[in-house]
Amino acid sequence: MAKHKTLAFFIPHRGCPHQCSFCDQRTISGTQDAPESNEIAQTCREMLERSAPLESAEIAFFGGSFTAVEKGYQVALLEAAQPFLGVGKFQGIRISTRPDAIDGEVLKRLKQYHVTAIELGAQSMSDTVLTANARGHTAQAVRDASAAIRSAGFSLGLQQMVGLYGSTLADEYDTLEQLLRCRPETMRIYPTVVLEGTKLAECCQAGVYPALSQEEVLEFCADALCRCAQEDVRVIRLGLHDTPSIRERMVAGYYHPAYRELVESRLYRRVLEQAAEDRGKSELFVETAPGTMSKLLGQHGCNRKWLAERGVMLKAVETMGVQQGRIRVGEKTYDLFF
Repeated sequence: MAKHKTLAFFIPHRGCPHQCSFCDQRTISGTQDAPESNEIAQTCREMLERSAPLESAEIAFFGGSFTAVEKGYQVALLEAAQPFLGVGKFQGIRISTRPDAIDGEVLKRLKQYHVTAIELGAQSMSDTVLTANARGHTAQAVRDASAAIRSAGFSLGLQQMVGLYGSTLADEYDTLEQLLRCRPETMRIYPTVVLEGTKLAECCQAGVYPALSQEEVLEFCADALCRCAQEDVRVIRLGLHDTPSIRERMVAGYYHPAYRELVESRLYRRVLEQAAEDRGKSELFVETAPGTMSKLLGQHGCNRKWLAERGVMLKAVETMGVQQGRIRVGEKTYDLFF
């Protein structure tokens, strides 16, 4: 099994006291019912029986606000996972929750049950945007919870939703910088997807949302990947996981089944543009890392077409001599995350 593999269990809605404007966890996760403790034990046992040593694999409880779940159910799930932690097994437990569902007692309990990473659904650091989307907490709650999590020795993960109701492009960049100042180890960036039956869907029907263009969100996500790389923060997810239920119930928003590849392709376009300007020629010969040709060329060859429209013919080859995240043109190397 590859490093950083996660065995995820989804707990849709259970325990969360709010109905945020965008939220339908059953559609997003593709899961209708919350798991019981016996299911946790059985699934973990089966994974260990059929897999090689798990190295840095984790058990994860996602989808809802885990620490807002009734305490008995929360403890039952954590206890069910305990026999499957240790050398040659899962190395820890990762949970996601709300910023306002963290306090000293909660952190003490999570530490007792070998939780190692806590992700907070921050979504935005604009109080105006948080209120407009019925989040039920403030930006200060994110800062406070982040500081408490780090102080208690947990790995901190933060989540940002791009393009929420009422959010401007300036809000998105400000949110990103504020989240990075909280010093997370990981981030998830989710361009907003509007699902039927949610408050956001009602806003769409009223003709007032979404406000940001697809191009603006794509460019922001490319910038966000660069900023996170500069701060040594791993972006462990960019875009929602593709599920049939999302495709069936999506009415608007910023969705692509491989959104991260779309964003990384935009980063390749940026360095290709820079290389073309530097060379000043009608032909550009590029060396790229193994396994990156599709990103270099772009979806349906869009990067090649984009250069062709500007009078530059792109030729490319994969080579072992180029590191991931870079391209080489002649003697010059270009870094995607500049």
